[in-house]
Amino acid sequence: MTSLEQLVLWAGLFIGLAFGVCGQVTGFCLMRGLKTWWVDADGRKIRAFALAIAVALVGSQALDALGLVTLTQSLYVQPMIAAPAIFLGGLVFGFGMIMANGCGARSLVLLGSGNLRSLLVLLCLGVAAAATLTGLIAPVRLWLQGIGVWSPATQATIPHLVTDLGLSYELARWIVISVLAGGLAIFAFASALFRADWRAVSSGFVIGGLVVAGWYSTGVLGADDFDPAALESLTFIAPIGNSIQYVMLATGLRLSFGVTVVAGVFLGALASALATRTAKLEGFTRPRSILRYAGGGALMGIGGALALGCSIGQGLTGLSTLALGSFVAAAGILAGSALGLRGPFKLAAPQP
Repeated sequence: MTSLEQLVLWAGLFIGLAFGVCGQVTGFCLMRGLKTWWVDADGRKIRAFALAIAVALVGSQALDALGLVTLTQSLYVQPMIAAPAIFLGGLVFGFGMIMANGCGARSLVLLGSGNLRSLLVLLCLGVAAAATLTGLIAPVRLWLQGIGVWSPATQATIPHLVTDLGLSYELARWIVISVLAGGLAIFAFASALFRADWRAVSSGFVIGGLVVAGWYSTGVLGADDFDPAALESLTFIAPIGNSIQYVMLATGLRLSFGVTVVAGVFLGALASALATRTAKLEGFTRPRSILRYAGGGALMGIGGALALGCSIGQGLTGLSTLALGSFVAAAGILAGSALGLRGPFKLAAPQP
């Protein structure tokens, strides 16, 4: 392993540690944000998520504009977009997230705090994701991804589409960023309750900044003319599955940025929970809840693999690239979450 590879791995660990501490202290989570907003009429956490998107978007695009990274080389900017499969994956992930009472990243944070229910969620998520990406369910995924494929004439990002209006790419880029990031920031800070909640405000800035740090770590620290690191940032579907495999087969696998991020999130949440004396072992009290949490984890793994990311991977990191597919995935995640929180498919509040 080269020194550059080690540097990227250490960066991933420290980014994960920061995410874990922040998540444990502030409760940053899309599921909690949507639930408190739609059910409890408290929009602070969803505004924190909106602020995180704005910060990640501006910072990531600035790195690209400065030539430090090339976001079109990331997983999210695909030459062909299988919109039906991506939306369906987001839908399944969003519903599973409500079933499991949190996404993969939140489950890692909760596990670090002593919530053993999250261990079951993570195991089911990781196994289901691996089965969908490379295992028994992979043929179904490939079949779905062949339906309704669209190949845009230019790169599949919003700024590239805007250039069709006759604008230069840089002008189109910053117009789009101004509209999206500005709108999200206005939405976030329009609430006096949000502005007064330092935890909510700080979580938006920190988590959004960590997405930018991830791009910088793999794109700049990992830059090598002969063996560059894969350009990636925060995401948790494939990395959770890879982490489970690494624990079992470490001697035959190569440690990756994503695995060190996963380890860092758990360790950061654990350290924070111990330091604040909020660590508490929690488990199941009724067998039916085991099925619900396991099913939610499995749906998140399947849906996240099909959507090419999770609420963090597509909802933050993907959106920071302005990739069209990420907006489709985010719409699916929101739709799936709405099904679980509202309407005829509304799920009852989870019970331990």
